[in-house]
Amino acid sequence: MKTGYAIFAHGSKVEGANESVRTLARRFAQAGPFDLVEPCFLELAEPDLPAAVAALAGRGASEVIVLPYFLTFGRHLAEDLPRLSEQVRARFPWLSVRVAPPLDGHPALLDILVERARAVQEEANR
Repeated sequence: MKTGYAIFAHGSKVEGANESVRTLARRFAQAGPFDLVEPCFLELAEPDLPAAVAALAGRGASEVIVLPYFLTFGRHLAEDLPRLSEQVRARFPWLSVRVAPPLDGHPALLDILVERARAVQEEANR
């Protein structure tokens, strides 16, 4: 079974923000190593989730894990992502499509905030 990963972000009018997600997807692929990785966006950027899943299926994925790249669990993860996931499952019934838990509540987020706060404090104390 080949697993594909769709890193699902909101999308932005600021292309640099979208490129950051694409860069993250490339780095994720190298970190695994994960052979099948596609960035995708809810809106304002391409590809969208169905297009990313189609690309993964075209590259031989038999299952896709959607990795939400949102900091908090809000409407997009509570409503939009489940709706899109069902659309993808209907379009690709031979694929197993699963959605990973959101970043919200992960203990590493607190560690990152503490690290950033300390870095700013240290810079101010120089």
